[in-house]
Amino acid sequence: MTLKRATKRRLRDGAAYVALLAVIAIVVLTADRESISKNFLDWDTWKSLWPDIVLTAAKNTVKYTLISFAGGILLALVLALMRLSPLRLYRWLATGYIEFFRGLPALVVIIFMSFGVPLAFGWRPPGGLIGGGLLALIMVSGAYMAETLRAGIQAVPKGQREAAQSLGMGGFWTMVTVVLPQAIRIVIPPLTNEFILLVKDTSLLAFVGMQYNEVELTSFGQQNLISSADASPLLAVALVYLVISIPASQLVAFLERRQQKVAR
Repeated sequence: MTLKRATKRRLRDGAAYVALLAVIAIVVLTADRESISKNFLDWDTWKSLWPDIVLTAAKNTVKYTLISFAGGILLALVLALMRLSPLRLYRWLATGYIEFFRGLPALVVIIFMSFGVPLAFGWRPPGGLIGGGLLALIMVSGAYMAETLRAGIQAVPKGQREAAQSLGMGGFWTMVTVVLPQAIRIVIPPLTNEFILLVKDTSLLAFVGMQYNEVELTSFGQQNLISSADASPLLAVALVYLVISIPASQLVAFLERRQQKVAR
């Protein structure tokens, strides 16, 4: 009976592989390779993107991501501590902020901070439209990372706090020197995931409009798509996004495996 089940499983798996290869073969054989080459793999268009796609677009994408992530983690830390505060008012304020901004699309917040707030109050955010967009990404990412940090802080055993306090350490120094270092170590994998999401969320800044030296990858691809009249720039941009995000995803997997080994 065991042999029959194993044989059936191998046959089923083999049939699935054959079906997948058949679908791929049909797609390859029926595809209009000349049209694909012209519209996605135009060599002259690809050459015209270099080196600006790396030195301007990719650099700005990474810069905007780092700014949003750094600001978001600082805001998240404040919100997480407020969520864990013994004062009910602080807990209510932090919970209201987190639920509000986690419930809104990031694009809506970007448009609101880049256009709505300046029009309503006559206030120009630092950095202009891009600065407003980055402020919006900080506000949204801070709401998501706050819950991650809160979970990490609560995962630190209470005995760690009690041991520090028995040595005469106050609540503030116990949190800073004992609890937070361990909490951050616990939440590094999910925070790295948030970083990857921010890499892609910077594409939403394209909606606020940018000068050429300010463009991130999506804006760069959009502008060159219009000028070249083919989709090669978009494919090039997609590949650069993958070059950035895939190593980061592998880093997340490595950190999770390492954390699981430590937990054992």
